[in-house]
Amino acid sequence: MSDHRIAPVVPVAAHEPPYYAVVFTSLRTEEDTGYGATAERMGELVQEVPGFLGEDSARTPGGLSITIAYFRDLAGIEQWRRNAEHREAKEHGRAHWYERYSLHIARVEHSHGFQRADR
Repeated sequence: MSDHRIAPVVPVAAHEPPYYAVVFTSLRTEEDTGYGATAERMGELVQEVPGFLGEDSARTPGGLSITIAYFRDLAGIEQWRRNAEHREAKEHGRAHWYERYSLHIARVEHSHGFQRADR
């Protein structure tokens, strides 16, 4: 499974609430063909959605992956859900790349961050 994105070094900054977090947790199959290119394309495409605030992603050596996408409102999430290219990628993912996944949408009521000043 070498064809996957590496999590960004810098997490998404805290935003002024309320906003929404879409939590996608997945366990992948052994098939990896085209996954990295599709993931990269989805990462580019979602940035075009009005209200998209960013995403964080991490993966364990055992194959568990968690991606959290942040949106200003539910309308942005719905626009992303309806995107034709995204829908095709989801269908392909269910057929080839995922053993299982879950999706949770949560309203963020509180948000704050920390950054070390001199490092």
